[in-house]
Amino acid sequence: MTPGAVTFSPATRPLRGELSVPSDKSITHRALMIAAVCRGPVRILRPLWAGDTRSTARCLRSLGVRIEPADVGSDAAGDILVQGVGLDGLVAPQDTLDAGNSGTTMRLLAGLVAGVPGEIVIDGDESLRQRPMRRIMEPLRQMGVAAEAEDGRHPPVTVRGGRVRAVRYQLPVASAQVKSCVLLAGLHADGITEVVEPTPSRDHTERLLQLAGADVHTSDGVIALRGRPELALDAVGVPGDASSAAFLAAAAAVLEGSSLVVRGVGLNPTRMGFYEVLRRMGACVDWEVAAGEGEPQGTLRVGQAPLRGVRVSAKDVPLLIDEVPLLALVATAADDHTVIEGLAELRVKESDRLTAVADIITDLGGRIDVAGDALHVHPGRPIGGVVDSRGDHRLAMLGAIAGLMSRDGATVERFEAAEISFPGFERVLEEVLS
Repeated sequence: MTPGAVTFSPATRPLRGELSVPSDKSITHRALMIAAVCRGPVRILRPLWAGDTRSTARCLRSLGVRIEPADVGSDAAGDILVQGVGLDGLVAPQDTLDAGNSGTTMRLLAGLVAGVPGEIVIDGDESLRQRPMRRIMEPLRQMGVAAEAEDGRHPPVTVRGGRVRAVRYQLPVASAQVKSCVLLAGLHADGITEVVEPTPSRDHTERLLQLAGADVHTSDGVIALRGRPELALDAVGVPGDASSAAFLAAAAAVLEGSSLVVRGVGLNPTRMGFYEVLRRMGACVDWEVAAGEGEPQGTLRVGQAPLRGVRVSAKDVPLLIDEVPLLALVATAADDHTVIEGLAELRVKESDRLTAVADIITDLGGRIDVAGDALHVHPGRPIGGVVDSRGDHRLAMLGAIAGLMSRDGATVERFEAAEISFPGFERVLEEVLS
């Protein structure tokens, strides 16, 4: 067996029980960055400590931000304290900032440091160096920031910060990361920075900035931020990750007799696209938001039911972009074919997820076609086989769920990639199957 390979046998029992999932990766990234430019200490409650968020913490430390406890780079859970330095307190480091495998770290950090005098170089691992960065460099240049990439498109990215000007930027495609980069850069600008979205994308950055006291408003697809705010936060809580919960929800929707309850999970409307589509397919899905400030969170319930094929349009995709491979797998259990359109963005994730998901389902004996930037999924569950995760955390967990759904099981190579966003995923699966 390949080192790092894990075999997932066909499920012989339904998934049942109550559980929680790891904290939200997207919100942890943003909470760390926004806390760093607040005035004074900010306590982050229940952050996710995994590969990508450790990269963000490491970069912020290099920019002069103290994060306590000092050994917070470990996998140990627990609250942390970020000693915010204010908008003008970040300092350019002598060494290159290492974003590891995290595209979120690189893209958002490029905006956060736009007003920092000096030259800042942000690099990452071999996989991250293949991911496009022109999409953030173009708006940053419009804002007066000198932003360059090694070959004009890919990392490492060099930002020479200083005076930032407010602009109105029209996103070519909906992207929460590009939007967030522009908004974080706009913190340093005099005047109002506007970002125009073609369709809504996840809004964690806007919510956290507003919670920290920034003047930021959304109306008719335009997010407007007044620059140079005095940011302050006492504490920010991080809910469970809706994208991590999606893997368990997918299995519960497909495996006969399953019924799961996930507590303390984030229920932000801009992250619920996958669950809305599961409902359309006929799965038993409902959720209840608990009262409180900040990010909506509460209880999610998912149960198995006969599934039908659906058409998912391009306008729906930004609200379920991370779950598209999982949705394609679930669709193999439907009674008719499913079409998912507008998937160009999947080609520039940690791997080319569009091609990868088609290859994985095909290799496991399913039927799926790629037509331009759309997936056409035909009925017929996977038979079984070997899944190469390509070092992509979501494809590793996809392989695990495929094994549970299949006739013969699946062996997932490089399964350790799942630790990037869901530490202990295999253990959690065992618990809800026992």
